[in-house]
Amino acid sequence: MNASIEPSESDVTGMPRRNPFRPTFWRSPLRGPWLTSVLGLVLLVGLTLVFVTGLLSYAAYNPWLGGRFNDTTPDKGVFGFYLFTWPTRPVWLYQLTQGIHVLVGLALVPVLLAKLWSVIPKLFTWPPITSPAQAIERASLLLLVGGAFFEFATGIINIQYWYVFPTGFYAAHFYGAWVFVGALAVHVAVRARIVVTALRSRRLRTELRTPLAGTRPEPPDDHGLVAPNPEPPTMTRRGLLALVGGGSLLVLILTIGQTIGGPLRRLALLAPRGGVQGTAPDDFPVNKTAAYRGITAAQTGPDWRLHVVGKRSLRLSRADLLALPQYTERLPIACVEGWSTVQDWTGVRLRDLADLAGVPESSLASAFVESLQRGGGFGTANLAGNQVLDPRSLLALRVNGADLSLDHGFPARVIVANGPGVHNTKWVSAMTFRT
Repeated sequence: MNASIEPSESDVTGMPRRNPFRPTFWRSPLRGPWLTSVLGLVLLVGLTLVFVTGLLSYAAYNPWLGGRFNDTTPDKGVFGFYLFTWPTRPVWLYQLTQGIHVLVGLALVPVLLAKLWSVIPKLFTWPPITSPAQAIERASLLLLVGGAFFEFATGIINIQYWYVFPTGFYAAHFYGAWVFVGALAVHVAVRARIVVTALRSRRLRTELRTPLAGTRPEPPDDHGLVAPNPEPPTMTRRGLLALVGGGSLLVLILTIGQTIGGPLRRLALLAPRGGVQGTAPDDFPVNKTAAYRGITAAQTGPDWRLHVVGKRSLRLSRADLLALPQYTERLPIACVEGWSTVQDWTGVRLRDLADLAGVPESSLASAFVESLQRGGGFGTANLAGNQVLDPRSLLALRVNGADLSLDHGFPARVIVANGPGVHNTKWVSAMTFRT
């Protein structure tokens, strides 16, 4: 028999039904290469920005220093490259790059959904594979679509502090990004010529001015996107693009406040670090509370000592630290989840502590910081020499004119100029300065 095998076109009663594996099932008059190419171009620009800022976030951890919480992606091979030691100036750089990474990623969610809608007929092509070349192309699409969903899902879950990753968020998101970018590069190389031709087929300005009465399907194509039997339009392409753009803008408005702070923080309804803040010196967000990390008042009481190690070793009480020259710096805490806060911190310069330990500036290479917390993430951090030597990097004892609260790191915490939030170690118990 020569009849081709296709999914059934009738239900159990024998009545005909619309079959998604038949081209006639998809009847939107808006789908076509031009619309798909416009959405794809927006995604390409946005995802490139997200990927680059993600690499910068990786570099901000100074992975070359090693350590469990500087290099969170073991066995990464050639993918774990970095180009420079992360700078300490300007102090808002990490706040900017990580804010862009999270905000642009979230704003692209409506665009991604619209792009998938525009190509959904391709997902139901029957038969699914007709040649080895098509098999390779569909495999790359599987990695592309699966990788996109994985990266967006893990990013959003992490932003919401739902830590359900068996291998850890950083490793999962890191490797997933490289798989997705590889598939995206293949897809762009294969489709670039088609996209350019489609974009040149009509002008965006013309489409944005076309009313519903003038909305027509795109010309028949060889890629299965244009409906062979389209329904009458109920929306213009201008309306669809406005809907997608409006969705992205709404997501941005409802999250951006946790990154830039100020009055917009009240509007950050989708962000766990949004909302109204109080006026007390310590009324600003924390990532993990003292109770969550098992820190008790007894550990941080009068018997607490900071162990400073270098060419000589010292044990300093909080009173000893307060007796040293105090400096106040206005610095941000910016976290990988996209939230940030800027406060006035007062304490001892890290480079002054290195000098007390007998490690001169000329030979200082790095510092190893340890917290009172036991277990959990980021209980230690390696700081690069430029971070320790920056005059704005402090072992903070006070914030906004008041002693640190226990949740904010009392009796002492690190505040590093332009460092990732998790490297601003709280409840510091020891600092070792290395040459």
